[in-house]
Amino acid sequence: MARKIVLILVLTCLCIGLAAADWNILNPIWNINARQDSLKNYCESWRINVELNNIREFDVVPQECVAHIKKYMTSSQYDADCQRAIEEVTLYLSRCCSLKGDGRDAWIFDVDDTLISTIPYFKKHGFGGEKMNSSSLEAWMEESKAPALDHTFKLFHDIKDRGMKIFLVSSRKETLRSPTVDNLINVGYHGWSRLFLRGFEDEYMHVEQYKSQVRKTLMDQGYRIWGIVGDQWSSLKGLPEAKRTFKLPNSIYYMS
Repeated sequence: MARKIVLILVLTCLCIGLAAADWNILNPIWNINARQDSLKNYCESWRINVELNNIREFDVVPQECVAHIKKYMTSSQYDADCQRAIEEVTLYLSRCCSLKGDGRDAWIFDVDDTLISTIPYFKKHGFGGEKMNSSSLEAWMEESKAPALDHTFKLFHDIKDRGMKIFLVSSRKETLRSPTVDNLINVGYHGWSRLFLRGFEDEYMHVEQYKSQVRKTLMDQGYRIWGIVGDQWSSLKGLPEAKRTFKLPNSIYYMS
């Protein structure tokens, strides 16, 4: 009797296994799909944690995630995420700012991947999968061919029309001033009050320290900095602080 019971149990387990073969872990198709889903989840988690500033100081995007980052940074989801950030800026502007009209109300924009895009460069240089080559990137910047980012283009002109002074604070070197100005003007930006670039003495500072020092200089001159828009945490963090900061997504590179 006991042997019959054991035999029935074995046959039952076998039938269940065959009937459910489409999800069994030994099924090659199921296993491939599981690995693909796991990699997608891993790469999306990596990207999100870059945006949350939990992952810092990375030199390259993990090789297994380069395709995922490329897909995101060239997708409608990236555009939608940027647009949502800009909508939050617009909402903030609608209720935040009692402008005094004394010429001291100010807003700060980063330049690269905030006003203009470096994605055309990174399309040819591994989308973050290659270690940053400053000489190569600067040679591309000298061509003044970076396209405008539509979402911040409209915001830039809206803020300017509200009567705020706009300051551009970039981690680009001072030697790139002429091509940077040409690039900005060529794609339709104009009317900013000053473009800050890194002089020789600034190149030894961390980006966060350099940009914090610029804000201190402006505040010491009496400017009220109502907000900052940038794609790097180093553009937003540090003292003194602006009244609000807004980060745009960028998981291709990290600047500290």
